[in-house]
Amino acid sequence: MILISFWWDLLICLTSIATFFLYTYVKRRHSYWEEKGLKGPAPSFLIGNLGGVFTGKVGFPLRFTELYYELKSDPFVGIYMMLRQTLMVNDLDHIKNILVKDFAHFTDHSFGFDEKTEPLSAHLFSLKGEKWKKLRYKLTPTFTTSKIKYMFESVNKCADVMMNFLKENIVDGQVEEVKEIMAKLNTDVIGCCAFGIECDSFKNPNSQFRKMGKKIFQLSFFGSVMRICSFFFPKAMAKKKFSIIGSDINDFFYNLVKDTIEHRENNNIVRNDFLQLLIQLKNEGSIADENLDKSEAPPDDGTRLTMMQLAAQVFVFFIAGFETSSTTASFALYELALNPDVQKTLTDEIDDILAKHDGKITYDSLGEMTYLTKVIEETLRKYPPLPVLFRICTKDYILPDTNIKIEKDTPVMIPVYGIQRDPDIYPNPNKFDPERFTPENKAARHHFAYLPFGEGPRICIGSRFGMMQTKLGLATFLSKYEVSVCDKTLIPMEYDKRSFVLTSNGGLWLKLKRRSK
Repeated sequence: MILISFWWDLLICLTSIATFFLYTYVKRRHSYWEEKGLKGPAPSFLIGNLGGVFTGKVGFPLRFTELYYELKSDPFVGIYMMLRQTLMVNDLDHIKNILVKDFAHFTDHSFGFDEKTEPLSAHLFSLKGEKWKKLRYKLTPTFTTSKIKYMFESVNKCADVMMNFLKENIVDGQVEEVKEIMAKLNTDVIGCCAFGIECDSFKNPNSQFRKMGKKIFQLSFFGSVMRICSFFFPKAMAKKKFSIIGSDINDFFYNLVKDTIEHRENNNIVRNDFLQLLIQLKNEGSIADENLDKSEAPPDDGTRLTMMQLAAQVFVFFIAGFETSSTTASFALYELALNPDVQKTLTDEIDDILAKHDGKITYDSLGEMTYLTKVIEETLRKYPPLPVLFRICTKDYILPDTNIKIEKDTPVMIPVYGIQRDPDIYPNPNKFDPERFTPENKAARHHFAYLPFGEGPRICIGSRFGMMQTKLGLATFLSKYEVSVCDKTLIPMEYDKRSFVLTSNGGLWLKLKRRSK
C-alpha cells in the first residue's frame, strides 16, 4: 500500500512539473510578438489565435478573415497559429512590398515537402530558392498567350463533349450539381492538355483517372492532419518518411505520364498541349520564346527535366487547375442564378459575339467577351480559391517605418478573402457586381486589393490558362442553357470548414433550362 502511494505521489509530482514546464514554454512562445512591440490579439493556450478552427465553428482560412476584420486598422499584426508566430499584413502598400518590392526576403511558400518520399511534391508550387527560380524560368514559356492559343482547340473539344452530354441527358427544369458538371469538364481539359489522354468524364464518371483525381481532394483523416502539420511544422514534415497523398496516387500519375510520353516518342506523335511542351523541356532543356525577358534568367546550367520532375509539374497542373477552375465556374453560375439581370446581360453578350463569328466559339471571339471577363473577375473577388496567401521570410527583414525585425523562417500571411470583402475597398461587398471591373473602376483601386492569383514573381503561372478554360466553359454552357435557383440552392452560401480552398458545403445545386433564342 505504501509502495502504491509512493508511485502515485511520484506520478502526480512529475505530471505537475511537466505541466509547469509546458505552461511556461507555451507562454514564452506566445509572448514573442509582445516582446517585439507588435500588436496582436491575445492567444489562447496552445491553439494561439485559431479559436473556432478546432471546434469546427469556422474553417481554417476564414478564421484569418475574422482577424482581419478585427484588426485591419493595423498595417502589421502578430498572430499565432498554435505555437507558430505569424505576421499578418493588412496594409496594401506593405503587401506590395512583401510580394514584389522586397520579394527577395519572401521567396518561398510555407509548406514542407520531402522529394524523396513524395517525388510528385517537388513541383513549382512547393520548390524553394534557386530550384524554384530555375524551374519557374523554364516553365514560363508554357503559359504565354501564344502557347495558350496553341492549346485552345483541345479545350474547345472538351467543351463540345460537355454540351453533347447535356443535350442528351438534361431536360428542362432538371436540378443538377453544377460544380460536378464543371469538374467533369475540367477533368477532361486537364486530362487532355496535361496528360494527353481522352478521359470522357461525362460518359465515364468512374474512370481510374477520375477516381484518382477525386482521391487527391478527399484525404483520409490522417492525410488531412498531416497536411495541416506540413503547414504548421514545415521543417519537421520535410523530413517525414511517409507519403501524405499516398503511394498509389504517386505511382498512378507517374506511370500515366511516363507511359504517355514513351508512346508519343516511340510513335513520333506530336500534340498541341502542355505535355508536349514539357517533353520539349525534357529533351532540349528549354522552350524557345522570343518574348521572354532573358535579363532576369538564372544561369543556364544545361539541365533538362527528368521524367519524375516532368510528372511533378503535370501533377501540380492537375491539382491547381482542377479545383480552382471548377470552383470558380460553379460559383459564377451560382451568382448568375441569384442575379438573373446579370445573367441576361451576359447571355446577350455571348449571343451577339457568336452571331458575328458564325455561331462558333473561337479564341478571338472569347477574347471579345469583356462582360464575361468581368463576371469571372467579380466571382474571383467574392470567392478567391485561396482565401489567404502565405509566404516565408527567407532572410531577416525590418518592417518599413519600424525597428521591428522579422526573423528568417517566420510565416507571413495575407488575408485575401478579408481584403476582397472589405467594404472600405469594395462598397457593398456582398453584392455581385461585375461593373466593379470596368477599366475605370480597376484603375481607381489599389492594385493589391485584388489577389485571387497572388502577385509578383510567384503569381500563379497558369492564371491565363485558367481564365481561358473558365471563360470557354461558361461561354459554351451559357450559349445554350440558363440557370436559376431551386430548393436545394445554398442561400446564403455555406463553406466547407474542412477545406483549405474556398469551396461550398454540400455542392451547388441549380435548375437548368435550355435557352430559347
